[in-house]
Amino acid sequence: MSTPQFTVSQRVQRAVLIALSRMPAFLQQVLAKPPVNSAGDRMPADIALLMKLSAGGDDYADMSATAGRETTERDLALFSDHVAPCAIEEEVQIGNGLLATRYSSGGNHRSLIVFFHGGGFVLGSRESYTTPARMLAHGTHADVLSVEYRLAPEHPFPAAHDDALAAWRYVLAHARKWGIDPHQVAVAGESAGGNIAAVLCQHVRADPVQPVLQVLIQPVTDILGRRPSQDEFASSPALSAKQINWFMKHYLPAGTDYRDPRVSPLLARDLRDLPPTIVAIGGFDPLRDDGLAYAEALREAGVPTDIVHEPGQVHGFLSFTAVSPSCKQATERIVQAVAEALNKITSTTNKC
Repeated sequence: MSTPQFTVSQRVQRAVLIALSRMPAFLQQVLAKPPVNSAGDRMPADIALLMKLSAGGDDYADMSATAGRETTERDLALFSDHVAPCAIEEEVQIGNGLLATRYSSGGNHRSLIVFFHGGGFVLGSRESYTTPARMLAHGTHADVLSVEYRLAPEHPFPAAHDDALAAWRYVLAHARKWGIDPHQVAVAGESAGGNIAAVLCQHVRADPVQPVLQVLIQPVTDILGRRPSQDEFASSPALSAKQINWFMKHYLPAGTDYRDPRVSPLLARDLRDLPPTIVAIGGFDPLRDDGLAYAEALREAGVPTDIVHEPGQVHGFLSFTAVSPSCKQATERIVQAVAEALNKITSTTNKC
C-alpha cells in the first residue's frame, strides 16, 4: 500500500493536529475541558481537544454517500499514524470483483486474521484502515487479510455478509499456500466490521473449520434495541445519532427485519459454541452498551469472552492514532490482547 500523498494544506493541518495532541495536558484542558461520562470516566485531554476540533468540521451525514466517502477517506489519512509497511503486502483477488490486501511480517507464523474495516457499511476501505491492519500484523506476527467488502447504498444488506463468507472460504482454501494453518484463522472487525465478523462466526458455527478467535472492536450488535449509551453520546463528534441514522438509511432496504441475526447478531436465538471472543469498547462510544450486551450474552452462552474496556475512548479510536497518543495507546492494547489470545490458542493447539 502506498503512503498517502498530502497537499501542502493537508500537511500543515496534520502537523498542527499532531502538535496540539502533544501539548502538555494542562494546556489541552484549557482549550477543551475533558468531559466525564455517567460512569465517572474522564476523557483524556488530547481526545477532548480532538473532539472539540472535529465538532466544527464537515458532517458526512449531510452529504451523499460518494461525497461522504471522499471526506472520510481524506480525514482518516490525516488522522492515522504512519506505520512501517509489512515485509509482504499483496493484493488478493478473491473472485467476482472482491479484493483484499494481505499483510505479512514474513516470519515463521501459522496464524491469520481476516479483518473487516469500519464505516457504517457505507464508508471506509482497505486503504483508510492500512494503519490498524499493519499494527495487527506487526504486533501479533499473524498475517492480516483486510477485506474490501461491498458498501451500501450501491450494495445494501446483506452484500457485506456475502462478501465476508466468500473471503472466509477463500482463506480456508488458500491458507496453506501462505504457510497458514487453516485451523489457526481468526476474524476481527471494527464497528460495522465488528458486526460482519460476529455474523460470520454465527454463520459458520456448524462448519468443520471455524474461526479460532473473534475480535469485535466497538461492534454494532443490535439495531432494534436502544441502550443508555446511545442517548448519552447522541451528539458525539466521533459518531452521532444523526450519523447512525444516515448509515442505516443507506444500508438497510425498506422492510428489513431488524431482528434478523445478520442485522442484529445479539438477537440470535443461540450463541453457544462460538469461538473465544475479545470485545473492545470505549467509555464515550454510543455503541458501548451494545458491545457490553453482546459480551454478556456470549458469556451466558458459555463462550469464553474478554472485554477490553477503554474508559476514556470515543468511537473509531483506531483511526486517530496520529493525532491522539491516547488513541494510539488504546489501539496498541487491543493489538496486545489479540497477540496474547492467539499465542494462548497456538500453545494449547501445539500441546494437543
